[in-house]
Amino acid sequence: MISLRPILSSLRRHKIAALLIILETALAFAIVSNALYMVVGRLERVRMPSGIDERSLVMLRLDTSDRSQGTVASGLADVAALRAIPGVESATVANSMPLSGMQWGLSFSTRPMDSIGSGVGAPLYLGGGHLLRTLGVHVLAGSEFAPSAYADFRRKGFMDQLMTVHQALITKALAERLWPHGRAVGKEMYMGKTRVQVVGVVSNIIRPYVSADAHDPANYFAAIYPRRLGPDLGAFYVLRCKPADRSRILEAARAKLQALHPTETVGLHETFTRMRRHYFANDRSMAWLLVGTMLALLGVTAVGIVGLASFWVQQRTRQIGVRRALGACRADIRRYFQAENFLLATTGILIGCAAAIVINVWLMAHYSVPRLPVIYLPVGALLLVGIGQIAVLGPAIRAARVPPIRAMRAA
Repeated sequence: MISLRPILSSLRRHKIAALLIILETALAFAIVSNALYMVVGRLERVRMPSGIDERSLVMLRLDTSDRSQGTVASGLADVAALRAIPGVESATVANSMPLSGMQWGLSFSTRPMDSIGSGVGAPLYLGGGHLLRTLGVHVLAGSEFAPSAYADFRRKGFMDQLMTVHQALITKALAERLWPHGRAVGKEMYMGKTRVQVVGVVSNIIRPYVSADAHDPANYFAAIYPRRLGPDLGAFYVLRCKPADRSRILEAARAKLQALHPTETVGLHETFTRMRRHYFANDRSMAWLLVGTMLALLGVTAVGIVGLASFWVQQRTRQIGVRRALGACRADIRRYFQAENFLLATTGILIGCAAAIVINVWLMAHYSVPRLPVIYLPVGALLLVGIGQIAVLGPAIRAARVPPIRAMRAA
């Protein structure tokens, strides 16, 4: 059993070195705990399911400068031509796509609202009758829109047209938010004072923009309106095919669109898999940057502990010899230095807990980082204690190998 009295007595004679290890451990703990949480959060974002058949989708978009070439009729003709390409299973025109960064947003409530922005915010997806089949979205309750529900959506009178829509499909996440204890199908929600009937609930679709918190249910809030539109609204041509055919069909579709619109440019033409990779590129880069920062910080902490522990061994050679002469074995000396490091690391971790919380509050205020879960504090503590024990092991072993006679004769 290691007694704390000789350890505390020794530390009082080496206040500066002990303080340096405590502060170094506290700083490392505060930064590593938050960085580890941010790395996990970034990786969780990257792995978020989109709710659509990602590997089967390719997308194109015209950079339409001539608005007369981007009508609803033009969009329907384009989709018919694209659907005729061998290997295309389904095609549609959609105003937006998950993780595209292009979002049409509205707010909904179960009661009339004085302002259209005071309810539950949700992105809006518009498309023709093939939208759900093309994306691979399933109806969980209720039904799809009747063919008679679809109408053309034109560029002029944008908001007025949205206020005349009276039917919608909503995602499961939005339905649970608006009616947490009841069925959503057949109910009415309000966009401002406009009543919109929920005809069906579909599987969750991720938003065009997602929040920093991968577990935020709002990432899957969405409503679908029965409106056809053309490329004049920056719409996506979305094609569904077998994953192995994506490259071929993408090139064929690009050539077909270019032939149909010789005065326009096919700006976007890529697979959804690639779009997803681009959307989360910064998250992956940030995760690697934080991992590198943590490894560098832990390495510096370990080197500092090794250096100070080695210095202490040299300074306390005579003390080690006395203990060995009084009957202490090598294991006793090694345990002494490890217990000493554990005490310093624990003190630094306790200080670091307060610093970690302060850093997290600052990140929450300036970068919308979610609150640091308590679980990351013991994880960070175990990591720092382990690093400290490994770092001090070498100097402790060298101290234990000092012969008692040689130590007693040391200066």
